[in-house]
Amino acid sequence: MKEQTNWLIVGLGNPGREYEKTRHNAGWRAIDRVAEKLNVKIDKLKFQGLYAQVNMDGGKLFLKQETTPSYVRKFYFILAPMLVLGPPMVAAAVIPFASEVNTCYGHISMCVANLDIGPLWIFAISGLSVYGLTLAGWSSNSKFPFLGGLRATAQLISYEVSMGLSIIPLLMMFGTLNLQQIVQFQADNGWTLLPLWGEGLSWQRWAMMLPLGISFIIFVTCVFAEANRTPFDMAECETDLVAGYHAEYSSMKFASFFMGEYAAMVIGSAVVVTLFLGGWSIGFGADEALHSVSSWLAVCCQFIMFLIKRVAFIFFFVWVRWTLPRFRWDQVMKLGWLYFLEITVANIFLAAAVLYFIK
Repeated sequence: MKEQTNWLIVGLGNPGREYEKTRHNAGWRAIDRVAEKLNVKIDKLKFQGLYAQVNMDGGKLFLKQETTPSYVRKFYFILAPMLVLGPPMVAAAVIPFASEVNTCYGHISMCVANLDIGPLWIFAISGLSVYGLTLAGWSSNSKFPFLGGLRATAQLISYEVSMGLSIIPLLMMFGTLNLQQIVQFQADNGWTLLPLWGEGLSWQRWAMMLPLGISFIIFVTCVFAEANRTPFDMAECETDLVAGYHAEYSSMKFASFFMGEYAAMVIGSAVVVTLFLGGWSIGFGADEALHSVSSWLAVCCQFIMFLIKRVAFIFFFVWVRWTLPRFRWDQVMKLGWLYFLEITVANIFLAAAVLYFIK
């Protein structure tokens, strides 16, 4: 059976008669020629642009004209979607998806970059997305996108503090910032939230469950806020900001913001799974048993396990979107600064006290 291929062709252009039949509308004219060859009309309106959809050899071909308003700051207007979409992709480089493999060439790490500062890298790189949201609002030269950009900036900065502080009890217990070593520790001694084998059966490990549970709740909530997901999607609230920071965008640039949002959701799910749910670990000694049979068999099974955990947590993201209403803006700020910040600081002292008395 022939596999279907989806194609998206986007044409850029500027509205107004002064740009008609000029190089500024080369993209639109190219789209018109393609549509003429395919005998279709570009007459459907969606996402603030015109598009057409046809079937070719079993695949779908999307034609969509993209508009750039004349009053925007064009360089920053184009740069903003790139800054939103790029950082989540780069941040994923340190997340391991399977255990190391021993070959004749040495150890092969199953992650793009096995850094000793994994969580710091993720926080530093993913934090760059806020510049894209701020630029999108400012460069649009419109009040609603500008307010949306300000909201996004304030929200991301507010919850980054609590998110970083929330994992300190976790790092105090593991004693390392290397994500591969953190997952290996969980594979040998029980997952962070499911210590049912190895040293996880000791009372000392269970004494840490209270601060670790608090860290998990706060970290997951902050991931929702950082990804601009419901109920923290105030930056693009359509009831009072039309569409927020991307109100002036259309076509592929408009889609880039949503691709960046979903990329942040996927990477956030992977980080939660890695830190709290064992990452690639199958658990109950199965990892070591599979390695005794074949290292590559173990890697394949661990990769599948990692995908299952991540898909399950992504479903949790979607379930929350279906279930909870959107917060008010003052509630979002109050939760981040008046509750989460104080709780995370107190939780660090609680974890330190528990670790001091159980040793």
